[in-house]
Amino acid sequence: MPVIEYAGLEVELDDKGFLANFDDWNEKVACAIAEREGVPELTKERMEVINFMRQYYKQYNAFPILRAVCKNVHQPRDCVTEEFIDPLKAWKIAGLPNPEVVATESVDEAKKLYRLLVPD
Repeated sequence: MPVIEYAGLEVELDDKGFLANFDDWNEKVACAIAEREGVPELTKERMEVINFMRQYYKQYNAFPILRAVCKNVHQPRDCVTEEFIDPLKAWKIAGLPNPEVVATESVDEAKKLYRLLVPD
């Protein structure tokens, strides 16, 4: 797994650049990931988006709907794509897990539950 260094911090990322441990995140880590993703500056507006995404994920264990993010931080309805171009960059900077991995784990959990409820 890759490790990034920024302002004296070392943080592990997965192979696709997502933070390996949700709890390793702080604003310095966000700056390091943003730099790695080619986002030049984490403005106040961008940090509002990032912080809302983190809070939402932590509370609901799910990725927020992009337009809901913008509405909740009182920004234009396409703020995520306007600020970050690619929502995956915003998720990475927010320290959220890789959505591909989360989706795969959810499907695997659903299959296990189905097998328990509907035995052969």
